[in-house]
Amino acid sequence: MDRPHAGDEDSRERPGLVAGLAGIARNAFGLLLSRIELAALELGEMRDNLARLLFIGALGIVAILFALGAWTALVVVLAWDTMGWKILLAVAVFYTLLAIAILRHARSFLAQDKLALSATMAELRKDRDALM
Repeated sequence: MDRPHAGDEDSRERPGLVAGLAGIARNAFGLLLSRIELAALELGEMRDNLARLLFIGALGIVAILFALGAWTALVVVLAWDTMGWKILLAVAVFYTLLAIAILRHARSFLAQDKLALSATMAELRKDRDALM
């Protein structure tokens, strides 16, 4: 009677199906929490960098607009006697070409995925590959 049956030993050594599923669920939940923490950290960094970039960009835009206004007025005043209204056309064409160049640069910046959550996405890809 002191000796347990063979079936009892197996049940103590191996966890049941429910215990195994609970362990898997616990590990999956822990993995999910760690990925959420990583995403939150990256989003915080991204938010700070984006706010800094927007502030510096706004200051730069204001300075550029004042400079463009002053230089444009100077060029128009100096060239009005020789070119007349054609100087206004030349200035408009120049600013249009400049705006197109800036738009293309902004599109190439967005195409590089600089605002993506690269570390989080890489970890999620690793998790997906490990599970499959």
